[in-house]
Amino acid sequence: MIPLRAATVLALLLAAFAWAPGVQAQDTTAVPAPVAAAVPAAVPDSVGFTRISPINAFWRSFLLPGWGQARLNRKLTGGIFVAWEGVTLGMSLKTRHELAYLRRTGSARGDNKRREHEDWLVLLAFNHLFAGLEAYVGAHLTDFPGDLKIRAVPGGLGASVSVPIRLR
Repeated sequence: MIPLRAATVLALLLAAFAWAPGVQAQDTTAVPAPVAAAVPAAVPDSVGFTRISPINAFWRSFLLPGWGQARLNRKLTGGIFVAWEGVTLGMSLKTRHELAYLRRTGSARGDNKRREHEDWLVLLAFNHLFAGLEAYVGAHLTDFPGDLKIRAVPGGLGASVSVPIRLR
């Protein structure tokens, strides 16, 4: 008899193959469509996105770290918050299971493991808070000009900054 988990995975795979479109990668008789000589379609600009409010970005990243950063097109920062979320969540679950085992066996190490579990939970909460705050600040700085340039010049490094000033 197939275990329940394996049977569920097998059923999901069969359902995916049943609804998948026909695979034509192996079809040697298929002729590729002729390439049109027309003007290529305009590629959408990946930098252009609709702005979101800072409080919206805060709540997105507070609820799910990395979501606000992804919405602000800050993929590396969002990825770091998601990775740290995975580490802290995994370690808090691991220490919870270890703590349950130590309590069942009556070990004297239970109190130390409880403190370790609490530490991981605090780090998990701080990740949510810091992700939200970083998204809040990032949303405020989305329209900040990126005109800072650092170049190598003879004799060292040189930096230039353009600061737009509006006079009325």
